[in-house]
Amino acid sequence: MKKFRKVLDGLTTSSPGGTIGSPSCGSAAGTPTAGPTPREIDIQETLVSENFQLCKTVRHGFPYQSTALAFDPVQKILAIGSRSGGVRILGRPGVDCYCQHESGSAVLQLQFLINEGALVTACADDTLHLWNLRQRRPAVLHSLKFNRERITFCHLPFQSKWLYVGTERGNTHIVNIESFVLSGYIIMWNKAIELSTKTHPGPVVHLSDSPKDEGKLLIGFESGTIVQWDLRSKKADFRIYYDEAIHSVSWHHEGKQFMCSHSDGSLTLWNLRNTSKPFQVTFPHGKIQKDGRKESCKPILKVEYKTSRNSEPFVIFSGGLSYDKAGRRPTLTIMHGKAITVLEMDYPIVEFMALCETPYNNEIQEPYAVVVLLEKDLIVVDLTQSNFPVFENPYPMDIHESPVTCTAYFVDCPPDIIPVLYSIGAKHKKTGYSQKEWPISGGTWTIGSHTYPEIIITGHADGSIKFWDASAVTLQMLYKLKTSKVFEKPKPGEGRGAEMVEEDPFAVQMVSWCPQSRIFCVVGISAHVILYRFSRFDANTQIVSLEVRLQCESEDVITPSENENNPCFSEPSSHSPQPHYQHPSSPSSGTPEGVKEGIPYLKVKDRVVRVPPGYQAELVIQLLWADGEPPQQITSLDVNSAYGLLAFGNCNGLVVVDYLQKTILLCMSTLDLYGAADPYQRLTRSPRRNRQSTSEFCMRGLSNFYSDSKKRIRTSYQSLIELSDNQQSVDMEKSKSPTSAHYPTSLHNDPRVLPEPVASLRASHCSPVYYLLDNENRENSFSRSRSSSVSSIDRDTKEAITTLQFGESYVRKSDILPTPCLWVGTSLGVVLLIPMSIPTDEEERMEELVTVGPCGAVLMLKGSVLRFGFLDCMGAFIQSPYEVWRDLNAPEDPDRPRRRKLVHFSPSSSQDAYGEGHLAVLCSERQAKVFLMPSQSCLFVHNITESSFVLRADVVSVCNSICLACFCANGHIMMLSLPSLRPLMDVSYLPLTDMRIARTFCFTNGGQALYLSSPTEIQRITYSQEMCDNLQEMLGELFTPIETPEAQNRGFLKGFFGGNAHNFDREELFGEAAAGKASRSLAQHIPGQGGMEGMKVGASGAVGELARARIALDERGQRLGELEERTALMMTSAETFSKHAHELMLKCKDKKWYQL
Repeated sequence: MKKFRKVLDGLTTSSPGGTIGSPSCGSAAGTPTAGPTPREIDIQETLVSENFQLCKTVRHGFPYQSTALAFDPVQKILAIGSRSGGVRILGRPGVDCYCQHESGSAVLQLQFLINEGALVTACADDTLHLWNLRQRRPAVLHSLKFNRERITFCHLPFQSKWLYVGTERGNTHIVNIESFVLSGYIIMWNKAIELSTKTHPGPVVHLSDSPKDEGKLLIGFESGTIVQWDLRSKKADFRIYYDEAIHSVSWHHEGKQFMCSHSDGSLTLWNLRNTSKPFQVTFPHGKIQKDGRKESCKPILKVEYKTSRNSEPFVIFSGGLSYDKAGRRPTLTIMHGKAITVLEMDYPIVEFMALCETPYNNEIQEPYAVVVLLEKDLIVVDLTQSNFPVFENPYPMDIHESPVTCTAYFVDCPPDIIPVLYSIGAKHKKTGYSQKEWPISGGTWTIGSHTYPEIIITGHADGSIKFWDASAVTLQMLYKLKTSKVFEKPKPGEGRGAEMVEEDPFAVQMVSWCPQSRIFCVVGISAHVILYRFSRFDANTQIVSLEVRLQCESEDVITPSENENNPCFSEPSSHSPQPHYQHPSSPSSGTPEGVKEGIPYLKVKDRVVRVPPGYQAELVIQLLWADGEPPQQITSLDVNSAYGLLAFGNCNGLVVVDYLQKTILLCMSTLDLYGAADPYQRLTRSPRRNRQSTSEFCMRGLSNFYSDSKKRIRTSYQSLIELSDNQQSVDMEKSKSPTSAHYPTSLHNDPRVLPEPVASLRASHCSPVYYLLDNENRENSFSRSRSSSVSSIDRDTKEAITTLQFGESYVRKSDILPTPCLWVGTSLGVVLLIPMSIPTDEEERMEELVTVGPCGAVLMLKGSVLRFGFLDCMGAFIQSPYEVWRDLNAPEDPDRPRRRKLVHFSPSSSQDAYGEGHLAVLCSERQAKVFLMPSQSCLFVHNITESSFVLRADVVSVCNSICLACFCANGHIMMLSLPSLRPLMDVSYLPLTDMRIARTFCFTNGGQALYLSSPTEIQRITYSQEMCDNLQEMLGELFTPIETPEAQNRGFLKGFFGGNAHNFDREELFGEAAAGKASRSLAQHIPGQGGMEGMKVGASGAVGELARARIALDERGQRLGELEERTALMMTSAETFSKHAHELMLKCKDKKWYQL
């Protein structure tokens, strides 16, 4: 037990944490006043460093930049490889595993060891990896690195331990899967082709064993050469030389025919009886033109030839369309008999694969579905129905349907909120899906005991909001909200404002949600705020619109104050923005010469609209153009349902809105908020030379998005939605982003220098989570200090409102009881408390105005303020008050009138007497402080980082206690105890942070966090040791013991005349005894780490070792059980044989030999 005891005398000078000689610990006027009766703070902290460990939990979404596909027909699990070296393995809902190659090389091909619980991956760095899938976190068992040749194609026959590997040089190597070493048996390209051939056949593009005889290997070369190689006699049975390049080959199950797809859009069918010419040549999409010529067609990249017992064979291929059909979408063609069905896809096809009933290639295949891997989607087509419907995908593969621009994460939600959202969202689901069950149904998963309601909210570039059920490591969409329905559709080219935002005018910048009251607020990129209420009933409503002019008339220049206790003040009237509001809005027209003045970006619907059940817009607040300049982006937002108030701010000032009475209570510049408590000396600039100078010095706003062209509209989320359609490097993608700039050469040699996107965050003078900056003054951003000391503050800086929070607190030192107030944090590290007087009676609340008092306390931190948190004097977290949800559209009940029910968490509610105060936790980019209110004494201070800065900070609950969680720009995740601010964990999680992670990273309670790891994927992580320990139970099992289906009885005649496939012994040919050892310089064997991917991030590996030992013990026990059963069967068989032998001996004992 650790106790912290401090005697508080109420004087600012005695605070041990008051390291800044500013009014940070003084009263509102900077003069010390008498505080409450001194008391002893006695808080027991229970959290220790052993409570924390960092590891990844699960990844959701579509695998970004997918490259390869594989399916296990017995286990019924699917694997997807990606360009970044990731592998996603999917089974039934809940079975979703992500593993990553350490090299980060692109995955070229995937091969399951069917029903063996293993997977082979071939990567672009010419390395083969064997993954063990018999554990919940797959691990690499073996790796084989090719040194002199590049891998182009792999093939693993069913129930074989020998993997065929084709290379770019045209050679074919053979790898033993068990030992992962090369065999001495090699099929050289010059032996495969005829000696008279003068040209190289090209890389190997296809390898497959003949269904008729496993001893025959079909090798396809890119140039059009096909060779059937007899593995026993080590010579070619036949060679085919075709004029067109080959892309793929597929066998008929009888092994007498095979089909090839070619670069000219043709399909050729070859019969083994006559290989001199193709048995059939077809151009499925090539029509004969008037001059008798065939249309030129695109290549057919892949073909699959599958037979069916009760119908004609299926021929499925991708590509092959004629070149003259410009604008045609990518297609998958299904030829079934004479019927040809062309399925158009939304994105280019990466790979497809037919799912068949049998794993044996010499049996009738009976395809029942086709898995199609697209660049940005995964679909499965039902082949058993004539109209080929698609299956409803149970995985959240549409997170990126519109690019994600912001995220929010909530745990321990009210238990009724998820069913309600799901029931309303289910009414708008698409129809027309196949009625059959999802065919990828492998693995096992059960809801563990460590589950609770979790909701993830994603905001998107098209203005849509998605609510996701994230309970129990799964993700399922509950409800979708479209914010664009609040506005009239903007007409392209209609005025300057329309030109600037016509691409994504509704993009979501941030959200605020109260699960208890179900109040939901959205901030859009067009400088608008929308407030929604939840209702289970539809309604006819007219959306109320308020318009606010929040534009400063002059620049606020910050200069060092010679005497901070006696600052110089400017005239407030010269800086105060002017509010303007109306019900509903009707943007003014008639502006001279196209100059925008007093109009918003978007027009709110000014008519009564029918809104469906769910979230219904009640109020829209828009910032107006002023002086020919667009409004600045909104940088902070908070809403409180108990107070009925909404506050937001930007680099110009603060707005407080009463959404119950639909009135604006406060619209004031940041400078005017201080009143007489301004800690800085500010000088008013001389009149501006032109109207454009404001945007040169203020925070990045919409006015700067289009200095060159409309390309900058996405600046605040450009790096989030960059979805490259071709294979480009990260550097190329950076060059596309308007926030990117070339690295100075000196940066590569200095490990302390932050990456360029993070440096752009660092250059912003507000919360870096909410801002992306221009390229302007980018070079200076590296060297410019972010210290909040007065001497280092940038002179050309506007003070932005970076964080807001409503709550009950003590505004002044003399206060005895807490009152509702608004905590305001700025980009210069200043914290202001603004008191409010709110009528308590419900009727008075709807009639009387809420009054906002002058600024109270002024506190100071280093760097931009990020987060507030409040504790009582026992160390317990104080939740913000809220209103219990009530449905305003529900039918009236005279016996039970709808009245507001408020839940308050007063700072003194857990104390015996009033006046004891509470603790305020303040966190900025550089440091954290804990103040005692109302004395405003700084109890604890901790400088979080000197070389970097904090991107995200939250007060979170872990293990029935609370702590301060911080995520830094250098990739470190830190945990600090509360209230003492002791470091509990500091892990370098990401070596360099990109803009996407910086903007979407968020902590939540229960030891969890998430971020957007790619434009299409959400990565969830945990920093709780308890959750890491229970992670194995929460994840699904990839491998399930299943009996391998028996091969069909081929019959005597088929077995006699159909070849000697079952007599083929690969060990005899490829083993070391027969083939010898391969050259050591050809490939290098690398033993697997055996570790569980994702668990190695933590500080201790003992848990992983125990988990692996437990899994190994389970597998060993299972094998011992199977061995015991086989032994028992053998003993029973032996006893039966002995009994029969004894009976036969007794029967023949006394007989002569001629009597037998």
